[in-house]
Amino acid sequence: MTITQEQSAPLVAVVGATGNQGGSVVRALVDSPKPYRVRGFTRDATKSAAQALAKLGVEVVTVSLVVENKEQVYKVFDGASYAFLVTNFWEHVDVDKEVAEGKLLIDACKAASVAGIVWSGLPSFKEFTNGKYTHVYHFEGKAVITGYGRESGVPFVDVQAGYYTSNFFKPPFLPIKQADGSYVLALPVKPSTLNPLIDVEKDYGKFVRYALELEAFPDGQTFAAYSENISVEKIMEQWSQGTGAKFSYLQIPREQFEQGFKGVGAPPHVVEDMVDQMGALDEFGWPVPPIPEVLKSSLRTWADYVKETDWKPFFADAQ
Repeated sequence: MTITQEQSAPLVAVVGATGNQGGSVVRALVDSPKPYRVRGFTRDATKSAAQALAKLGVEVVTVSLVVENKEQVYKVFDGASYAFLVTNFWEHVDVDKEVAEGKLLIDACKAASVAGIVWSGLPSFKEFTNGKYTHVYHFEGKAVITGYGRESGVPFVDVQAGYYTSNFFKPPFLPIKQADGSYVLALPVKPSTLNPLIDVEKDYGKFVRYALELEAFPDGQTFAAYSENISVEKIMEQWSQGTGAKFSYLQIPREQFEQGFKGVGAPPHVVEDMVDQMGALDEFGWPVPPIPEVLKSSLRTWADYVKETDWKPFFADAQ
């Protein structure tokens, strides 16, 4: 169904409409049998992704969603029935900036009297490791924003994205080509460590739409968007089966992993973030809630992703 302009349809404001998660949300709403109006935010309405959204009937709005632009940020949520919110720590690797911007978005939604917020959060590793791992900043910042949203008085749902399948195209999850032509992924976690994977562009928006289309808006609930919770060794096995190349896994000491990040000039707090994340996964895992039964059959598994992906860029980069 195409997006409608009928005023009786709910208006969903989508942050990051040309990005991975926001774009997936827009596509999921387009595919819904229910009518929606969609307002998509972007910093550049001239780029091809934004123009493609406009052709679908999306109201494309150019705005910079930063604290310094507070007045304009408040304006763009006017009239919205619901809002999808997301922040991007990796754009600037500044957790204080991310938290400030997340709180700004929630405040703007509250001022606009939206009926509900769907937020792309993450859990607190500090909380579920009982304070042992405290430096996973790109998780902790989102957890702080989640707490703020829960206390805002606006109905608030957290839809957490699992690990992107596309992460395997880049370090530190990019396997390295060996002299014999095989590929080795080296991380400081056990081979049995589970990873909740998601093809974010294809599937993340389905979880957001699911939350929006429940009989009652699920205020206070947390969903995890992933297709399967799969071990590292199983990822390697299915990668080999799907491509014909040989993939294997090597567990390395955490100190070696840390030195690798330092060696490429990563900021100290980013090194801390990644090392603590690996430590927490290895020791505690990521406790994700079950996938809603109605969504399971529509999600792309890792095996499906391997079979349907063009791996030529990967094989070119994994040298």
